[in-house]
Amino acid sequence: MLDVLADVLQPYKELVGSIAAIVTVGQMFSGSFICWDIYKQGNTRGIGIMPFLGGVVMSVLNLKFGYILRDDKMIQVNLFGLALNIIYCLVYFNYTQEKMKVWAQLGLAGAFSAGLIAYAEMEDPKLVENRFGTIITAFMFYLIASPLFGLREIIKNKSTEGMPFPIILSGSIVTFMWLLYGIILRNKFLLIQNLVAVVLCGSQLALFVIYPSKPKPSKEKKPKAKKAD
Repeated sequence: MLDVLADVLQPYKELVGSIAAIVTVGQMFSGSFICWDIYKQGNTRGIGIMPFLGGVVMSVLNLKFGYILRDDKMIQVNLFGLALNIIYCLVYFNYTQEKMKVWAQLGLAGAFSAGLIAYAEMEDPKLVENRFGTIITAFMFYLIASPLFGLREIIKNKSTEGMPFPIILSGSIVTFMWLLYGIILRNKFLLIQNLVAVVLCGSQLALFVIYPSKPKPSKEKKPKAKKAD
């Protein structure tokens, strides 16, 4: 079945690959929509920093992986992604009222990244590519599935408020395009990785259909009392 689909898509290999690369870069800007929401409400209430911190860690790990593979395009893309996610974190920090908590989260993310980079430096060069790639894949699955960790609250409140819709939607498009590219290349690692990601993203998009975010109550101005004649 997959071989038949791969044969059908083969003439579109370059097109699919180019679209996958473009939407991947476009996905990096999805955090700007969340930053805009933060700016409009003037605080980070109901919005977590995890999408931004996860983006920083993922960019750092993929940057290291790019150096391992000696892939210039991968290095350039992830340098750009790292810069964007650092900006998103700075915006979040500027508006949050829980700065100590954010400092702690930043420290944990930094320690986690440093630990994995140190591991990659010490690992056997013959094994590091496969093992480090597996670690990155596992962390990617964690990031994609992280909005589902609050599933109980979502069902209880019947609302997806706080879930990063722009990141989930763009992630669905990106992983679907890379899934198609994996099928064309007949690359099982790329295929399985993005198939799982598509299922996770699709499950989260379904929650937005079942439990839409509740609109925030508008602040109505009280009518001015009429002066007595």
